[in-house]
Amino acid sequence: MPVTVYTAVMGIFKDIKYYFLSKKEKQLQKKLQKTTKRSFSNNTTKQIFGQGAEVTLNSETLKIIEDVKNSVAAIVKKTNCDPEALLEYIKVSKTPVYKINNADKLLNLIKEEEGLICEKEGLEGLYLSLITGQGFKFKTEPMFIMRDGNIDKFYMLHNFYRWYSLKSGLSGFEYRIQKIFKKVILGDADNIIKILSMEDIISVKEAIERDNEATSFVLDYTKQLEGSKNVLDKIKNDGGANI
Repeated sequence: MPVTVYTAVMGIFKDIKYYFLSKKEKQLQKKLQKTTKRSFSNNTTKQIFGQGAEVTLNSETLKIIEDVKNSVAAIVKKTNCDPEALLEYIKVSKTPVYKINNADKLLNLIKEEEGLICEKEGLEGLYLSLITGQGFKFKTEPMFIMRDGNIDKFYMLHNFYRWYSLKSGLSGFEYRIQKIFKKVILGDADNIIKILSMEDIISVKEAIERDNEATSFVLDYTKQLEGSKNVLDKIKNDGGANI
């Protein structure tokens, strides 16, 4: 898909996706404001304060988020965002990568998509362990599952960014939180949010942030590519004058 077309499509996708995610976040925030508890901490969130129940990230987490962005940018530059090179990087980092025929159809049975699959437990874990040839296991570690063949570089980049965030220790990828996150996004959010604890609300908000960070990175990358293409076209047309 040409970069210009992809950028337009991704722009529309971002607007729609952010609209729904923002609605979910507002629902989560309203629920959070009703709680009487005023403190919470994990490896990402340090505290909640005030009537607005604002979330404060610790300085270490903010540094990790920035490091992820810079590190992925460096890897993308080195590999020219080649999907196979990114997959090789993932494999070298000890995350298994599986190429399976009809992977999209097989994953759809558990409402998953190709790319990064976070850890799974129970029947989902068993199903994944069987289709990937890992044997009879009820729990699986994070992995990549893709169809064999050409991989869209932008789709791969989005998944790679999320994987790098997971490997860097950012919150939002835990099995239970990912399960709730998918229910909030794909299911009856109103009823699900009503029964969430404050801890769950904060963790789901973090899962949303991880997805937003990956989407923003991909969009910035497509803009850079398009900018570079315009410069090259200018050089070809008039020798580089007045770029």
